[in-house]
Amino acid sequence: MKSEIELFVINKVRMMRVSAGISQQQLAIKMELSVGFIGHVESPKHRAKYNLNHINSLVKIFNCNFQDFFPKSPL
Repeated sequence: MKSEIELFVINKVRMMRVSAGISQQQLAIKMELSVGFIGHVESPKHRAKYNLNHINSLVKIFNCNFQDFFPKSPL
């Protein structure tokens, strides 16, 4: 089961991905991950989640700050 903070990060990435018009497949390719990985992360049925290395890649892809993926206050 994914924790509240993990779900926050996953939803934030999904929002940024959709806003940028990037598909799950395109994001996986940009991150040099398997094509199904993003779908597994975004699915509540799978245990896959982002780690700090993934977040670092996402910062580069979305040209944003690391803290943009985290809440301003603890959950």
